Amino acid sequence: MRTRHKADECDIDLAHPVDLIVLSTGKSSIRCRLPGTSRELTLRTAVRREVAGEIVTVLPARWWTCAGHPYLSGRVLACRLDVRSLGLVPLGLTPVGDWDPEEEYWGEKGEPLDDWAKPIVVKGIRPAFEMEQVIPGEDPGDPDSDPIIEASELNAIGERGAAEGILMKMLVSDLRCLDAHAHLGNFAFDHNPKEAARHYRVGVGIGNLTLGEGFDGVLPWGFIDNRPFLRCLNGLALCLWRIGDRKEAARTLERILWLNPSDNQGARFNLAAIQAGHEWQDQDG
Repeated sequence: MRTRHKADECDIDLAHPVDLIVLSTGKSSIRCRLPGTSRELTLRTAVRREVAGEIVTVLPARWWTCAGHPYLSGRVLACRLDVRSLGLVPLGLTPVGDWDPEEEYWGEKGEPLDDWAKPIVVKGIRPAFEMEQVIPGEDPGDPDSDPIIEASELNAIGERGAAEGILMKMLVSDLRCLDAHAHLGNFAFDHNPKEAARHYRVGVGIGNLTLGEGFDGVLPWGFIDNRPFLRCLNGLALCLWRIGDRKEAARTLERILWLNPSDNQGARFNLAAIQAGHEWQDQDG
C-alpha cells in the first residue's frame, strides 16, 4: 500500500492558485494529494461534487493544522481530468492465452454476422489478458469482507452516503480501485448522469494507463478482474447516450465489443439502438 505523508505549510503558496488531486469528498471538505508527491491535506471548501481522481485548481485562503493534520481553506476555480498527472503505477496485465473467434458463438449456422462482429472475426486470434484488480480493505481470507459488496448493499437500502463513504475510503487508499469508480458512477447514474460520467471517465482513464496506446488484445469478462474496467466503459457509454452524445457512446460500445466480443454486458443491443437513431428515453419507457 502507498505510504501517505502529511503536507506541510511550505508546500502551499497562499498567494497563487494550487493544483490538488482529489482523493475523496465529504459534505464540506475534500481529501487531497499534492501532484508529484505522496503528501496529503484536507481542503475545506464549498464542495460541488468534485470527483475522486480529478484535479482541482484552488485559490488558497488559509492554512492550519488540527490534531497534527494539515488543512487548507480555499475556493475551487476549476476541475479537470488528467490521469497521467496522478502519478499512478499502472495496473498489472497478465497474459491468459489466446482468444480465438472460431471458438465463439456468433449465431445460428448460415446466419449473417452482425456488422460489429465482422472486423473482430476477420482480425482472427488475439492475445487475451486479465487486468489487475485493486480492492483496498478486502481480506482475502474472509469472503464476507468485500467493501464493494458492503457499499452496494448499503446503497440498495437507501444509505447512499454511507455507501459512498466506503468507496471514498478505498480510493484514499488507492485511486486505482476501478470498481469503486464504477460503483460511484452507478450510484449517481439515475439522478445525475453527467456526474456519473465523470466517475466512469476516471476509471476508464486509469485502466487506459495499463493498456497503453494501440492495445489490440482481449479482456474477457470470464476473468473477473477485467470486469471493473468493462463496467466503467459500459457506464460511460450509457451516460453519453443519455446526455445526447450518441456518436461517442457508439464508439465506446464498439470498444467494449472489441475488448470483450462475448458481450456479457449487452453492448451490441445498445449499439444497435443508437445506430437505429433511438434516443435514451426511447429505451426508458
